[in-house]
Amino acid sequence: MDSGSQDRNLPASERKLKKAREDGQVSRSEDLSHLAVLGAGAIAVLVLSPVLFDQLKLSMAQQLSFDAAIVMRPGTMLQRLSDTTTIGIAGCVAFAAIVTTAAIVAAVASGGWVNSLKPLMPDFSRLNPLSGFSNLFSKKKLLNTAKMVAMTGILFAIATSFLTSGFQEMASLLMQPSSAAIAHLTQWLTGGLGLMLLVVLMAAMVDVPLQTFLHKDQMKMSHQEVKQEGKESDGNPQIKSKIRQKQRELAQRSSVNAVPKADFVVMNPTHFAVAIRYDEKSMRAPRVISKGADLLAMKIRDVAKQHSIPVLQSPMLARALYANAELDQDIPSALYTAVAQVLAYVYRLRAALRGEGVMPQEVPQPFVPPELDPLSKTLKAETA
Repeated sequence: MDSGSQDRNLPASERKLKKAREDGQVSRSEDLSHLAVLGAGAIAVLVLSPVLFDQLKLSMAQQLSFDAAIVMRPGTMLQRLSDTTTIGIAGCVAFAAIVTTAAIVAAVASGGWVNSLKPLMPDFSRLNPLSGFSNLFSKKKLLNTAKMVAMTGILFAIATSFLTSGFQEMASLLMQPSSAAIAHLTQWLTGGLGLMLLVVLMAAMVDVPLQTFLHKDQMKMSHQEVKQEGKESDGNPQIKSKIRQKQRELAQRSSVNAVPKADFVVMNPTHFAVAIRYDEKSMRAPRVISKGADLLAMKIRDVAKQHSIPVLQSPMLARALYANAELDQDIPSALYTAVAQVLAYVYRLRAALRGEGVMPQEVPQPFVPPELDPLSKTLKAETA
């Protein structure tokens, strides 16, 4: 069943959230950005306006003052124009810097810092009118539309009430001196701007958690997506099995170099070969230091003969050790007795070769529990 047809009711995993962040998909509140831009812009205007007006008034007074020396040097007019332009540009740059900083801080506060250029890349799938039409009726679009309608209604009601209550007062400013009228008008506009910012603040307080909820809802996963992500995280079991098999084969090939350290090699007689080493001072039990099958078994046998390592034929023991013992690990406890019998034979053989004893007559055929012999298991399964 396609994951797209399933209900996405499971929370997003850390891996999906991380990938979405790398793609630039994070929770962003437009109302918080609007509040930051409008608030910072209003504060910047209130703070910078008196200083900027004083500088412009001083510059204007200098521009309109002329004497005979200035008339004789027209180039000074360009210098005055340059000074005035510099003041205006400095004020604009300061205003833009304050507003830009506020917008960046608001964006980081709502969704965190994201280093990704993917949102800037062209996406031609967005040009599909069918998908675009369906997105108009998504949960996110509907909630955002409802929020904007409510916010517009509140702003319209407040603006109507504010203008109606202040209309008579603004009309009376025509009868007041210019300086007093301007001061009163500035105070009235500041009050109106404060009310507007209060509405935007309320909208941002609702929009920030709303956008977080919508983003989490959009990132929800289906059961099939969770399973698929688990497979991708853990790796395909078949591929992992093949990798482990290759690793074992490489380890077995490299273990051929350890054959000269073995006490003996047991074979079956051509399919399997296992090299055993035992040092009673440093080991608590005999240990497999090399093993292999088919051609690798032949290689182990040849290396053992080159270094005068005893090679014994014990099919059941060779199969059991190959199937149940790991490289550089102690042999299974169930095979202690069988391996001990072979070690005792090897020790007597070495003593006889040194002239310190009688040559042993027969190679021991130790008992191996049937449940440890792969061939016995196979025959038992076939007869059953």
